[in-house]
Amino acid sequence: MNDAPHILLVEDHLEIRDLVQRVLQREGFRVSLAAEGRTMRKLLADHRIDLILLDLMLPGEDGLSLCRAVRAGSLVPIIMLTAKGDEVDRVIGLEMGADDYLAKPFGSRELIARIRAVLRRAPFATAPAQRTLRYRFDRWVLDIEHREVLGEDGIAVPLSSGEFDLLVVLVERPGRSLSREQLLDLARGGNAAPLDRSIDTQISRLRRKIERDASNPQLIKTIWGSGYLFTPTVEPLLHGD
Repeated sequence: MNDAPHILLVEDHLEIRDLVQRVLQREGFRVSLAAEGRTMRKLLADHRIDLILLDLMLPGEDGLSLCRAVRAGSLVPIIMLTAKGDEVDRVIGLEMGADDYLAKPFGSRELIARIRAVLRRAPFATAPAQRTLRYRFDRWVLDIEHREVLGEDGIAVPLSSGEFDLLVVLVERPGRSLSREQLLDLARGGNAAPLDRSIDTQISRLRRKIERDASNPQLIKTIWGSGYLFTPTVEPLLHGD
């Protein structure tokens, strides 16, 4: 298993995209590439991304709008990239939820230093010693290290291995509509059968265990024709919380 942080680079300029990709891979990062917002959204839905390098000026939906959209449902760290040196752009990017800002042209050493600094302080940092292992949502605490879900009374709810893995996928991707195929792939590490419909059974069982009213689910919503959506606000917990 590759535990290296997964960086999503969103940049429409081919030469810059290729150059930054080589720099990141040389430093041991995993890298996915997008030239515009549509590809970026698909990659975010299909993969666990640890940090986004997001260009401000993109075709179609610009970087500020994409930053706002990501922040509406995720805490994934974002570093804005732009050729503009205007202080207003920097301030707006940070107000939209970006974690840092890097103006072009930038050196490879500065880029790597900024990435490592943001990952160190990110709540979803993925280095083994830093990765968040507990999350709070609604009235539950998900403990990844001990593979249990605790209620307000501190009592664990019994979940099967498949149900627990599925819940981790949902909790780590709040506010994103995920298809059955995506959920199976993410929960099983790519070992899902193409026609496997067990996801519906597992969702049903999860609802009976964590919803206040499984007949009217509010935490795991069905998106007809698409898949499922995890709706609660997710809070990463520090050790001791």
